[in-house]
Amino acid sequence: MPRPIISPSVLASDFGQLTAECSRMIKGGAEWLHMDVMDGHFVPNITMGAPVLSCVAKSIPGIFMDCHMMVEHPEKWVNDIAEAGGALYCFHIEATSDPLSLIKAIHEKKMKAGVAISPDTPSTAITDEIGTAADMLLVMTVYPGRGGQKFLERCVPKVAELRARFPDKDIEVDGGVGPKTVHSCAEAGSNVIVAGTAIFHADSPEAVILSLKEAVSTAQSNRVNQSGSGHSR
Repeated sequence: MPRPIISPSVLASDFGQLTAECSRMIKGGAEWLHMDVMDGHFVPNITMGAPVLSCVAKSIPGIFMDCHMMVEHPEKWVNDIAEAGGALYCFHIEATSDPLSLIKAIHEKKMKAGVAISPDTPSTAITDEIGTAADMLLVMTVYPGRGGQKFLERCVPKVAELRARFPDKDIEVDGGVGPKTVHSCAEAGSNVIVAGTAIFHADSPEAVILSLKEAVSTAQSNRVNQSGSGHSR
């Protein structure tokens, strides 16, 4: 069973203190940092690109940058993100016509490959072949493009559908996730939790990161117990 991972969304940080904010999250117990790259085309917002990621990577050696590429033509940016120190390159299935070739290109650059689906995209858009080739699957629980949106509970069943098909895969949720909404995601099978405001704006980010991780661990234990009970009947 994939381990619980918390990936604070840097979009919610103080960009004027970006490397300090990233360091604060790592010291607080985060293993990954979720870097939202938006191009103003695939989504109506522009955030950071490879030069910013490169600065963060140089300032924080060993950082695992979980790069969420909300961009058109994601094939164009693989080399730049790899050179900037990206560890995981997650593209949207809606933005490419050849996801398998893109996954191969990402792997050739020694990055993990993630595949994201937006709220109106069914889980079946991630075919068995695509899901098997990818390292991580991302279910958006808000519409991509802007922070601070309300969590969309209707997206959670897609997590359960993907977990049933890919029991050993990292499955991430992103959008409006925090202490009040994490439980349904974790119970559905998500093990990678992206949270922005809930962590960065908290009085104690460490406590929030720990609570999110514990929610995943508890849900995983419950699923194991339920599975065991089912087998014993």
